[in-house]
Amino acid sequence: MPQNPRVTDSIDPEKWADFVYNHPHGNIFQTPEMQEVYERTKNYDPITLAAVDGGGEILALVQAVVIREMGGYPGTFSARSVIQGGPLYVGGKEGKEAVRMLMGHYNGIARKKALYTQIRNMWDTSEIFDILKTVGYRSEEHLNFLIDLNKNRDELWNILHKSRRNGINKCYRLGTVVEEVQDINLIRQIYNILQATYSHAKLPLSDITLFESAFIVLKPKNMVRYWVAKHDNKIIGTILTLVYRDVIFDWYAGASMDALNLGPNEVLPWHVMEWGSENKFNIFDFGGAGKPGEEYGVRNFKKRFGGKSVNFGRYELIHCKIKTKIAENVFKLYRNYIMKR
Repeated sequence: MPQNPRVTDSIDPEKWADFVYNHPHGNIFQTPEMQEVYERTKNYDPITLAAVDGGGEILALVQAVVIREMGGYPGTFSARSVIQGGPLYVGGKEGKEAVRMLMGHYNGIARKKALYTQIRNMWDTSEIFDILKTVGYRSEEHLNFLIDLNKNRDELWNILHKSRRNGINKCYRLGTVVEEVQDINLIRQIYNILQATYSHAKLPLSDITLFESAFIVLKPKNMVRYWVAKHDNKIIGTILTLVYRDVIFDWYAGASMDALNLGPNEVLPWHVMEWGSENKFNIFDFGGAGKPGEEYGVRNFKKRFGGKSVNFGRYELIHCKIKTKIAENVFKLYRNYIMKR
């Protein structure tokens, strides 16, 4: 390790942005821009730390966000910290030792703010598995689908399952179209669709300020694109995508339950794939497909778009087991209540 390595939350923005952009696994979730989005979002609290050497150069970096489903004291029983696409670190022994130092420091902060931390991997992180294990994390399997966009339209079309191609063709015949959102005032309509979708699935949804903040902060930098499916000029579905370097990330999606026969869930990902291919992106990241061996309908849906199945897994650390157990029961009651409102 270089002399005097230390962990800091005061990170030079330019060095931070350059480190992430030039890192082999750099992703939007570890950027300064995403920190600003989190800071603007209700019930979100980012934690950003870097291990730096004596000269201030970054050896390892991690950005987490503590998410609460509600404000005030009840929010403490739903507080979880999510690290997506991190930590990032330099190669060699010094990078791995920096990760050990960084995550140990992070745990000390996170245990005061969240019940548990979940690291959502976006690549094979097996080389730091032992390091994360020494600071308390356990691993679990988790699937995803990655679609190679280095293909022309016909090649992409041919990797789709036949039933998916038929469904998309039907959508177009029925008059469903896809448009990119340019007006922030449409976010309320988009959010209403997401709310209905997540409520039907009995899943919590972040506050609307997340989607407004991303539009305000990321869109001017071409780091986010919101798409809607429309029929007879009415929005019937949406897919919100994050864009960074050569990757398009499927962030949030939803559709009106009374318009599923018009195919918004099928035509929207296909449109993003077409757009990504035309604009020279490499990967469409489908954003997760559940645990292997567990029933997960969304996995079968995503599989039919022809992507490569990967199992990068996740890591988790429970900061307070007793409080987490209590919180699980409290949150179940809260979720059942809020979903019935």
